[in-house]
Amino acid sequence: MESSRCKTAYLFQVGGFKIWKGIGKLDMNKNIVYPDYNNSIASLANSILKKWGLQTNGSTLRLLDRFLEKDYANVVVILLDGMGKCIIEHNLEENGFFNTHLVGTYSSTFPPTTVAATASIDNGLVPCEHGWLGWDCYFPQIHRNVTVFLNTDTESGEKVADESVAWKYYGYESVVNRINSSGGKAYYVSPFIPPYPETFEESCQLIKKYCEEPAKKYVYCYCSEPDYTMHKTGCYSNESKQVIYFLEKIIERLAAELRDTLVIITADHGLIDSKGVYIKDYPKIIDCLIRIPTIEPRALNLFVKENRKDEFEKEFAEEFGEKFLLFPKEKVLEMKLFGYGKEHKDFRKMLGDYLAVAVDDLSIFNTKEAAEKFIGVHGGLTADEMIIPLIVVVKE
Repeated sequence: MESSRCKTAYLFQVGGFKIWKGIGKLDMNKNIVYPDYNNSIASLANSILKKWGLQTNGSTLRLLDRFLEKDYANVVVILLDGMGKCIIEHNLEENGFFNTHLVGTYSSTFPPTTVAATASIDNGLVPCEHGWLGWDCYFPQIHRNVTVFLNTDTESGEKVADESVAWKYYGYESVVNRINSSGGKAYYVSPFIPPYPETFEESCQLIKKYCEEPAKKYVYCYCSEPDYTMHKTGCYSNESKQVIYFLEKIIERLAAELRDTLVIITADHGLIDSKGVYIKDYPKIIDCLIRIPTIEPRALNLFVKENRKDEFEKEFAEEFGEKFLLFPKEKVLEMKLFGYGKEHKDFRKMLGDYLAVAVDDLSIFNTKEAAEKFIGVHGGLTADEMIIPLIVVVKE
């Protein structure tokens, strides 16, 4: 059965990004940006691996490679969660520190979300290789939907195991660990990793401390803002603007104190403002499903009862056909939406029968509370979610 909503009106490229416009019933003015895995956040990690003389896991980021040609005492990557190109463009002054040091843009992973993209910048693999697909994942090894970072059952919230099931089944060797194992020096700076800096100011002080140590080193810093604030207040609220301006100023101050350092500021994804709906308010769709959706509210992984697929397609198209693309699993694999490379042995078992991907301002949540709470969202295929900045500061 071929559905009109999966047909392409026309396909072209802009600046290396694949743009798919005018699909099915969708507004012809919509731009849909697909991940460019030769020019992605995983590529940044591979550029770092290459710089340290280690085997890469895929393409390097050419935009960054030219800056890495020179030997610096320190290479620092600061990832500001959610700070996509659209976020700095519309929240910060054109002549400010971030915009004047912007050297270009590149691609997040699919989905453009923290679990998938931060795994890719941590190991140089793409999502089909590392298996960290989104906030909630179906784990075929235990036949359960699990909230990855919390290690809890997606519906009940109960802990699923004493050890992290994500690390148990999809563990990987990170860039930081590979550099250290090879005799180099590399550090994490994150509120979730010892010594657990509690504020971003503390993280920046830790970066400075590491950069003052002897020997060449790599420092990777993760910050949960501005994503945290934008989820609650929206991408362009006064609260979000204040947080983003604060981040810009504190990084500008940090950079001024560093020497012989290449500072790279980037993001895992961007966000858009969205309306939320609750999946269980659509009983005809829920009745077709084997389990509730996983991955993200804007990238729904859907397991459908075998004898209900035609009914499911019809109901989903009627309710969400103007806001979501509905891809059968075979199409998802054919498109290499989760990336190229050697797939994790359990990757295909994680995927349901369909993937519904947002291309407009609607998100489908598993709880009513989340549908009412979240304003800024990510995980879909809009340009604002997919395109991330590369900001480079050279300190001689």
